[in-house]
Amino acid sequence: MAAVEVHRFAECITCHAWSPDRSMLAFCPNNNEVHIYTLMQSKWEKLHVLQKHDQIISGIDWSSRSNKIVTSSHDRNSYVWNLEGSEWVPTLVILRLNRAALCVQWSPKENKFAVGSGAKTVCICYYEQENNWWVSKLIRKRHDSSVTSVAWHPNNILLATTSTDGKCRIFSTYIKVVDAKESKTGSSSDSKFGELILQLDLSSCWAFGVRWSPSGNTLAYVGHNSMIYFVDEVGPSPLAQNVAFRDLPLRDVLFLSERLVIGVGFDCNPMVFAADERGIWSFIRFLGERKITSSAPKYGSQLSGAFRTLYGQPKHGLNNDTNDHSRPQGTVHENCINCIVPLGTSGSSKVMRFSTSGLDGKVAVWDLENQADLSEYL
Repeated sequence: MAAVEVHRFAECITCHAWSPDRSMLAFCPNNNEVHIYTLMQSKWEKLHVLQKHDQIISGIDWSSRSNKIVTSSHDRNSYVWNLEGSEWVPTLVILRLNRAALCVQWSPKENKFAVGSGAKTVCICYYEQENNWWVSKLIRKRHDSSVTSVAWHPNNILLATTSTDGKCRIFSTYIKVVDAKESKTGSSSDSKFGELILQLDLSSCWAFGVRWSPSGNTLAYVGHNSMIYFVDEVGPSPLAQNVAFRDLPLRDVLFLSERLVIGVGFDCNPMVFAADERGIWSFIRFLGERKITSSAPKYGSQLSGAFRTLYGQPKHGLNNDTNDHSRPQGTVHENCINCIVPLGTSGSSKVMRFSTSGLDGKVAVWDLENQADLSEYL
């Protein structure tokens, strides 16, 4: 099995992030705190508890260069945490939201971060050196519902978002005082802040978990209808594909390479998607071992018998797809996986290790180095 480490830290984990050297783990145990653990003599020890938010923390991201932690919360605020000596010092970022902040992510150059919210708004935050505070610029009146996920393009300008209105959108986040003019590339070269570059109407239901490939040439996001969408050549004439699967919906995705994607969600087991030589994406397999657990009752009831009579379903039907109440579950996670984070790279554009966390309170580390059948896609 690809999972090399599994640890249960809490009853439930909302989100997690790793320090730049991967020696410390930060996560939210489904409350208004961030717990930071470190591995000491093969045992995880709690180092810090960050307490400033008033409601559940919905997003955590730990910058790899500046060693800063940014958090977002249902209390409509965000904090940037700096390690001064042995203490984490918070700086409040006023987002000017009237609904919960739902997700947060640092930009590749870490001079900005984006916050998605339930106010149909995306906040682009940057540090103003002259005034010594964080400023928030808003992208408004573009979404018709909550923004569930954000993802930065490698050029540090384009930002992809997903929303419960079923759409995926790409915006320009160019800010003159932050972004150098030479960094503007591609279709964003003449775009102003907040300009809508592309809107994708591929999903007819809630959309989640958007990510760019390492090169920025491919975009992937998932829908609540058990489908994953891939978009190549993002621009005026994008090439879109969708892959439908019979299992439960996904919540988040991660590119391991240009041709390999991991999806995680309600099936409690990471799913592997890959593109062949022609660029056609398909579902390959589940990453973890699977076991069958029956969710059917041990004995019948008058109510279930009445429903079978009402809908004309026999007690023992011939169609196994509609009458089989057992479903496979992952052996690592026991509840929905809601977060996936890359852990390391092999070369410049390949991720061999990543971690997942879920509503079961577990954090699992996965390694694909010995997965021979996936090596051709890495």
